[in-house]
Amino acid sequence: MRNCFQEVPGVLLLAGVIMTGTIGVADSTSPREAQTPDFGPNVHVFDPSMPMKKIQKTVDRAFDDLEHAQFGSERCAFLFKPGEYNVDVNVGFYTEVLGLGESPDDTHITGAVRAEADWMKGNATCTFWRSCAGLAVTPTYTDKTTERGDNRWSVSQAAPFRRMHIRGNLLLTDNGWASGGFIADSVIDGTVDPLGQQQWFSRNSDWRKWVNHGGSWNHVFMGMVNPPEGRWPDIANTVIEKTPRIREKPFLMIDEKGDYFVLVPSPREADSQGVSWTRGSVPGKKIPLDQFYIARPGKADAESINAALEGGKNLLLTPGIYPLDAPLRVSRPGTIVLGFGYPTLVPINGTPALVIADVDGVRAGGFLIDAGPEKSPALMIVGEEISDVRHLEDPTYLYDVFCRVGGAKLGQAACMLIINSHDVVGDHFWLWRADHGNGVGWDKNINENALIVNGDHVTVYGLFAEHTQEYQTLWNGEHGRTVMYQSEFPYDPPNQKSWQHDGVNGWASYRVHPNVKHHQADGLGCYLVLNKKSVDCATAIETPEGSGIKFTNMVTLWLRGGSLSDVINDTGGGLEKSGAKRVLSYP
Repeated sequence: MRNCFQEVPGVLLLAGVIMTGTIGVADSTSPREAQTPDFGPNVHVFDPSMPMKKIQKTVDRAFDDLEHAQFGSERCAFLFKPGEYNVDVNVGFYTEVLGLGESPDDTHITGAVRAEADWMKGNATCTFWRSCAGLAVTPTYTDKTTERGDNRWSVSQAAPFRRMHIRGNLLLTDNGWASGGFIADSVIDGTVDPLGQQQWFSRNSDWRKWVNHGGSWNHVFMGMVNPPEGRWPDIANTVIEKTPRIREKPFLMIDEKGDYFVLVPSPREADSQGVSWTRGSVPGKKIPLDQFYIARPGKADAESINAALEGGKNLLLTPGIYPLDAPLRVSRPGTIVLGFGYPTLVPINGTPALVIADVDGVRAGGFLIDAGPEKSPALMIVGEEISDVRHLEDPTYLYDVFCRVGGAKLGQAACMLIINSHDVVGDHFWLWRADHGNGVGWDKNINENALIVNGDHVTVYGLFAEHTQEYQTLWNGEHGRTVMYQSEFPYDPPNQKSWQHDGVNGWASYRVHPNVKHHQADGLGCYLVLNKKSVDCATAIETPEGSGIKFTNMVTLWLRGGSLSDVINDTGGGLEKSGAKRVLSYP
């Protein structure tokens, strides 16, 4: 992809001194002019004073390069300063679109910020790795499928939609298939129509109406002001009235002087509903960028990043790919690790890519971790060892954490994400052993588990875990909770002998350890897609029984291959042909 541009009109930077006009001695009495940070060539910074045709040409050129680049190496971010724009932003792979205001309404686009599935003729089941946040959009874009000017976000996994204000309607597919999405802290003035969207997680948002469709699989709503009508099992809606605990994701912003900050929102009140920004400001702490190490691909490596982290800096990862010969190590309480534009960490020596110590208050997310060719014990670890230390008052939060084993290239990992610390909160994970792409095969992209939780009081909102070769989610800690789970079994076991254990056919997708006494999970979907008809699986969910164990609203579907005997333990009945089995609660 061509390099993008950054502009600061009327400002010349020379040897670290801000100069204006002709080159000469800076006037010390002149007012200070803000500098645009050096985010590198993959970041476009737009100002409303720029010609709209120039902005449109830039976003179109990037989309042309990235529309089909499912496993490409380019990464891109569009940063819109506060103001008014008339543009149509079609968002391609590995692209993030961000408004730089404190409130989404500070940055207003008339046109669209949209994701389409034209590249697969309307099938959005592979429309991954793109996102938007912090923008108000008045939709005016139309095409052959709509004349209403609806904003379309036709995506599946790893495509978060955060802090958005759609001044109109929102469509979640191209009238084709789509299978998994995430929306949080957003307002849609009109109707949200999922159309063919099979599964979706919505948190702390508000809209006029959600349209129910009978063919949906698993839609989960938490902390919504206006949740949809209809409940499980007649309609695939799981409604949880309030969000028990959340702290919204940190974000990049610019103030009225032109200075850049990362705003770290304060914790929401317990049992929250709706968005965090309705009054135009977000309670929280603004951290200037001079307290961040701004990593750029090709210049930053594990040594330089770790030196900055050890020196007390936070970390801002700009778009690009970062080969790492050692893990990035976060050991200071309160550290911010924030990526934008899908920065991709690749461990090349069989180590984790990121290790977070067992400390208070780390905020990390907005990145993709790609497994390397040497097998890693885990791609990311939170808390190197299991300890007795609680972090109830200031837990670590993880946002938009995406891990991948295979697909772009050969990669291997025993587990993608291990959480050993207590009180961690996860807000949107996609942990994917690739079922297509490069380096894919039962004996190639080897990967036993997606998520292992050893810590107590860990909560995950929006957990997508797919295709691993043993238990996809393995929960060993007490008082854990999952809200919205989506999982496909591995497609590619070559025979039953390759996919069984202890006399049991297959591996459950979601397992709670038999010693656990307290666990809760709401809105779970597990889908059987096997390439071999002779391969069967005993159960989708495996859990102990007891008064402290509570599962609600579970669905399994048979899509291809052998059979699934039960939904949860020995309950729910089997699947041997196309169809669904829904279970209301267990035990």
